Amino acid sequence: MSIRIPFFTLCIITHLLYQPVFGQAPKYSNEFLSIGIDARALGMSNSVIASVSGAPAAYWNPAAMMLKPTNMQLALMHAEYFAGIAKYDYGTVVATMDKTSTAGVSFIRFAVDDIPNTTELIDADGNINYDRIKAFSAVDFAMLLSYAREVGIKNMRLGGSAKIVRRKVGDFAGAWGFGFDLGMQYATGKWKFGVQARDITSTFNAWSFNLDDRMIDVFTLTGNEIPENSLEITMPRLLAGAGRSFRFNKNLSLYSEIGLDITTDGKRNTLVKSGVFSIDPHLGLELSVMDLFFVRGGVGNIQKEYTFDNKQITTLQPNIGAGINIRDKVMVDYALTNLGQTSSALYSNIFSLRINLQGSRKTAE
Repeated sequence: MSIRIPFFTLCIITHLLYQPVFGQAPKYSNEFLSIGIDARALGMSNSVIASVSGAPAAYWNPAAMMLKPTNMQLALMHAEYFAGIAKYDYGTVVATMDKTSTAGVSFIRFAVDDIPNTTELIDADGNINYDRIKAFSAVDFAMLLSYAREVGIKNMRLGGSAKIVRRKVGDFAGAWGFGFDLGMQYATGKWKFGVQARDITSTFNAWSFNLDDRMIDVFTLTGNEIPENSLEITMPRLLAGAGRSFRFNKNLSLYSEIGLDITTDGKRNTLVKSGVFSIDPHLGLELSVMDLFFVRGGVGNIQKEYTFDNKQITTLQPNIGAGINIRDKVMVDYALTNLGQTSSALYSNIFSLRINLQGSRKTAE
């Protein structure tokens, strides 16, 4: 009796804690950093590595922070997924350092709050007391310190980010992680190219666990291994993009970009895969009307899946979005996108803001 009621909470804790325990380089480590930010990018299926600019570039390609119309720019996003169970928040500010360099700081938080902890629901005598139920949060947090500068080659920019990762599962477990990203962006004529190397040296999360005697007893009696302090490694990932602009007339233009996400943690369910590398291609489009109104779309997450009658089919994930430029001061973007990146209809409405601050500056676009 003393171990049956806490089983629900134990399942949650076990799922959250065991990911860094088994295997030193698990797939999907620090995946909250791969969800994506900025409704423009999400509406284009993350096909923005070559075209991103300003504050959102601190996440997508730090080299492009140079391309902003003012000396300082702020970007904000709040999203709720899975019927509001998960909260995702992003904020960044980038500022001009001198004529050739820009710096930025970003914050990302992904959390599931108010998870019921029922491990103390039943006391040692077998009495149930609902007042003993407490709540805890599973929180993933990251801070990015980014820097970008122009180089000697015209229209080429380089940038990088140092990131600090903090992951916490109530009072049961926590981890600190550190890693680095590098980015490059180049434009020539109507073409744009970009590349970002994420976790270039691998990102290391050092996990520590704090389980009391009662929880250790529950783990033991239910046949679960007791997690031990461990090191979780996020393998390098390469994001590449190439895009082209098409001008139809003075007021109407179209930008298209194809992107490739290349992971190095073994075979994933992507269009191109091997035992070492997996490649996930995606495409984004952005239609601009007078550089004031924007309509966007994209496709990605192309996968092979099996139906109930065991037939293999190819699926993909479409995304759409829109944006409005308000007097060159505020950019409001919207996207209808799927966080889970599956063929099921788990779409969410995403809004984001970009705000220009502190005067204008000439960009080298």
